Amino acid sequence: MTSTTTQQTGVSTAVRAAEPGARFRDLLAAEWIKLWSLRSISWAFGVSALVIIAINISAAVADYNNWPAYNEGIRALFVPIWAMRDAFTIGACMVLILATGSIGALTVVGEYSTGQIRTTFAAVPARRSVVVAKMAVVTAVMLVYGTVVAGTSFGVTQAILSGRDIGLSLDYPGALRAVAASALLAPVCALVGMGLGALIRHTAATLVTFTGILLLLPFLLNDRHRWSSAILHALPRSAWERLVQMGDPFGSAPYPATISGSWIVYAAWPLAAAVVAVVAVRRHDL
Repeated sequence: MTSTTTQQTGVSTAVRAAEPGARFRDLLAAEWIKLWSLRSISWAFGVSALVIIAINISAAVADYNNWPAYNEGIRALFVPIWAMRDAFTIGACMVLILATGSIGALTVVGEYSTGQIRTTFAAVPARRSVVVAKMAVVTAVMLVYGTVVAGTSFGVTQAILSGRDIGLSLDYPGALRAVAASALLAPVCALVGMGLGALIRHTAATLVTFTGILLLLPFLLNDRHRWSSAILHALPRSAWERLVQMGDPFGSAPYPATISGSWIVYAAWPLAAAVVAVVAVRRHDL
């Protein structure tokens, strides 16, 4: 009996050893399926996109209607400063940050809350590969989402403003940069949400932390002091504001942000979030 059991164990071990490991494209396919298996994800993408675009369109329609009453000072600043602000309003930016960051966080926290993460790591012990695949899928989806939302917002709002001959074209200096920055803000915030989700692993705490850092902290800082401006310019929302800014209607700040520095912020946050996620998942017990 013991001999038979030993033989069975040996055969089972040999079979497992002979089985090929999960290929990275298989992990990508699995993460793609898991992302879209939740009905709420599709609703979150659709509703948030409509809200963001509607906010921007509302701003453009208001300026279109109010244009005859604007004085010469406002008209002088409208192109390109105010026209670009209609395409990418602060309110729409905040909705995008909250929506994409929340979705990114839930892709990680959701698996921990349901216990599915244990099944995932049991099937694929290489935790780092799983996290990288998950981030790759979310990044790709968010890049498409951000591009659609930013492109639609710019195209529709400028078409509305063109009725008053105050719309911008995509080849206007700085316009393509603003559209790209708005599109890339989606994957940047989603990856930050994923990093916090992997570190905290609790839905409410993750969302509160994300909201506090990316949405509320910029309101507590200003660019009138060196230390405050350094922290402010290092935040994604402030970097986005600099990248979409057209001109400087209120004069130069004592410590202004730079275009190159803002792009560095865009690269640093998702990179740091990816490192945090990989380290947290490898070291934390399930």
